Amino acid sequence: MMQAISTTACALGEGAFWHPKLNQFFWFDILGKRLYTLENGQERFWQFDEYVSAAGWIDEARLLVASASALWEFNLQTGAKTHVIALEADNLVTRSNDGRADPWGGFWIGTMGVNAEDGAGAIYRFYKGELRVLVADVTITNAICFAPDQSCAYFTDTAEGKIMRQPLDADTGWPIGTADVFVDVSGEEFGADGAVVDADGNLWNAQWGAARVACYGPDGCLMTQVDVPTPQASCPAFGGADLDQLYVTTAAVGDLPAPAGQTFAMKMKVTGQAEHQVQL
Repeated sequence: MMQAISTTACALGEGAFWHPKLNQFFWFDILGKRLYTLENGQERFWQFDEYVSAAGWIDEARLLVASASALWEFNLQTGAKTHVIALEADNLVTRSNDGRADPWGGFWIGTMGVNAEDGAGAIYRFYKGELRVLVADVTITNAICFAPDQSCAYFTDTAEGKIMRQPLDADTGWPIGTADVFVDVSGEEFGADGAVVDADGNLWNAQWGAARVACYGPDGCLMTQVDVPTPQASCPAFGGADLDQLYVTTAAVGDLPAPAGQTFAMKMKVTGQAEHQVQL
């Protein structure tokens, strides 16, 4: 059963990830413009002046943080941030959303309209100093994650309801060929939100409106689900010393009552992948 690890009500919890060197869990409240963590069981946050949504770890002291205007090198010890590269900085319609580091040290990051404007967003990859558009005309970027054998990436446009599987070049991690449909939930009343892949290659997808995280095997078939005690499940991550804790952020969009927006965890009989290190 899912237990709350933070009773702070995030308006839009997102960007869940476990730092494998610090052994520490981090998450965001996008609309609250905050990055949260737990340090020795105590909650801590950093306040930003624009929307922030996702991060990858550089080392024990630094994260790469995605905001509405840029990717930033963020120092956890000093709170200082250093501009790395602009991200749709001249587009006031959009903000960053879902993102995750890939096995090659790149960082995939999606954007979307602040009001989910149709087709306003895109999915990018930052790699060796270059920020390249991978997928254009996306409404709600989500489910960015990677197979443990490095064969493919996954992503979705929540508005379309299809989780896509994109083959990747084994040497560089850049997309090759055409993405195919991995899971189609377009006919459901919920939305495919954030996702993560475990060590066995199963994809765990937070499903907005369904109060669950659903697990799909490498063949795309539904295997199991974990119930979340509030409807708007937004982003899962595996963490803990043995990578067997499933963390889930949620949202309170529409003024949902508690425990909406709280952050949860549950011990699993499943092992996740360690989050990949970003190479600047």
